[in-house]
Amino acid sequence: MMDEPQALAAFAALAQENRLRAVRVLVKAGPEGLPAGVLASAVGVSTSNLSFHLKELEHAGLVHSRREGRSIIYGAAYPALSSLVAFLMKDCCQGHPEVCAPAVAALGPCCQPQGATA
Repeated sequence: MMDEPQALAAFAALAQENRLRAVRVLVKAGPEGLPAGVLASAVGVSTSNLSFHLKELEHAGLVHSRREGRSIIYGAAYPALSSLVAFLMKDCCQGHPEVCAPAVAALGPCCQPQGATA
């Protein structure tokens, strides 16, 4: 479970539009991730500019990278992102599940196991 200092570092890293865009693109890309150049194009910045932002996101534990040949592939750190959401929502209900229902419903369509029906 994420603690407050980790959450603050994550929010600080996400508090910049290109970083937030990069994380959102990587979440959509799935576990296989994206090469740096493709990610830079999707975010709308140069590869060198994106590199600066990705270092901040990696330092906060929100993205990871791996080398494949001459390419660096970046991916979303799903466990850290899930922990960040859990940190925010952990105590939301206080015995009233209807308080959290909109957040849970918003995640429902994207979080169905493949082959499952709603």
